[in-house]
Amino acid sequence: MKNALENRIDEFQDRVIAKRNMAELTKDIPGWGMDADPENDPTYPMKHSNGADHQRLDYEKAPQQPIDIEIFHSIERPDVTRVFGTSTPPAGLSGAVRRYAYKYSEATATHWMTLILADRINVIEGKINDLKHGVLPNPWIERGWRAEWKYNRTGFIGKAATTALLITAGIMLMSKKNRSKQY
Repeated sequence: MKNALENRIDEFQDRVIAKRNMAELTKDIPGWGMDADPENDPTYPMKHSNGADHQRLDYEKAPQQPIDIEIFHSIERPDVTRVFGTSTPPAGLSGAVRRYAYKYSEATATHWMTLILADRINVIEGKINDLKHGVLPNPWIERGWRAEWKYNRTGFIGKAATTALLITAGIMLMSKKNRSKQY
C-alpha cells in the first residue's frame, strides 16, 4: 500500500486504493478513512466540479524532509508527515509536557488539554528567557493593547472594566473566606 501511494497514482487507481484501504484501516481505528472513498463524497451535490476531480491524487509526492530534530506526531499515524515545521523544537518543561501529550490519542481530552498547558508553560519560559537576556516584557505592545486602544477604544475599555470587576470580585470573595476561617 505504501509503495502504491508513494509513487504516481494512475487514473481510477485511487478508487482501488480507497476500497482496499477502507477494509484494512477501519478494522483497527474507528472512523479512519471514512472520507477516502471517492464514491462517498459528502460534498455531493453541493460541490461544483471543475472537471479534474478524478485527478486529485495524480501528483508527485514531495520528498521526505530530513528529520534532524525531535518531531512529534500522532500515535494514529505510523510515521511523520513528509513536510513539517522545525522553527521551534521542543525544549524545557513545555517540551516534556508535549512529549507526555503525544502519548495519548488525538481523540482524547488529555492530549489537547496537555498541549494547551504546554503552550502556557512555553509563554512563561519565553518571559523568563527574555529576562535572562535583559529584555523587559512590554505587555502593552505584545498583547496588542496599543492597537486595541487606537482602533477599538470602546471595546478595550469594556474589556478592561470587566476584567477589573472580576478581579475585584475575586479578591473580595477570597478575603471574605479568609476572614470566616479566622473566627
